[in-house]
Amino acid sequence: MTRPAPALLKPRKAPQQSRSAVTIAAIHEATIQVLLADGVGRLTTTRVAERAGVSVGTMYQYYPHKQALLYAIVDRQLQSIVEAMLATADRLKGHDLASLARGLASAWLDAKTADMVASRAIYGIAAEFDLTEVMKRTQNLMTQVIAELLAAAPDARFADVDGVAFMLMATLGGSVRVVLEVQPSDEDLDRLRRELPRVCLAYLLSANEGPTG
Repeated sequence: MTRPAPALLKPRKAPQQSRSAVTIAAIHEATIQVLLADGVGRLTTTRVAERAGVSVGTMYQYYPHKQALLYAIVDRQLQSIVEAMLATADRLKGHDLASLARGLASAWLDAKTADMVASRAIYGIAAEFDLTEVMKRTQNLMTQVIAELLAAAPDARFADVDGVAFMLMATLGGSVRVVLEVQPSDEDLDRLRRELPRVCLAYLLSANEGPTG
């Protein structure tokens, strides 16, 4: 099956006023509700419009077809995660490795579990799109941010800080995804929140060649 590329899925227009932003939010929420209730196979723009309380014509002002609507949901989730991680990076700049491991792991897990209902729906539709370009761009940005944090850590010196940052990003992403994809129990999430910082710190300590200076 050919998956549409992101360039073909852009919304027709972006909301310019607060009223439009409210409409978009209602459409997104309705999309999540329809996905969870009926699955992606039965989702139509008409069903979403009815659930959101807007006309189909209003829907088409923003999303010309179902695929564009679904892609917008995925893209919104990615953006929220990036924004949360960037805010965390600003707060952690200059902290030691233990603080970085704990802070990054907690922030990543918080961002991924902030809306578990939406996350469940999104995992079911992400495979329908060619997200290679988008995911690569997100991965590169996060790796760069983590590399800058590691380079500024007062108790660390890495021979290949970019390589360490890449591996830490892969550890965060892979660990959380493999747990969240199977509708985890509260116990699973508690265990992940407890153990993931330890995993990250153990890796950073093993790659560390010593304090800077």
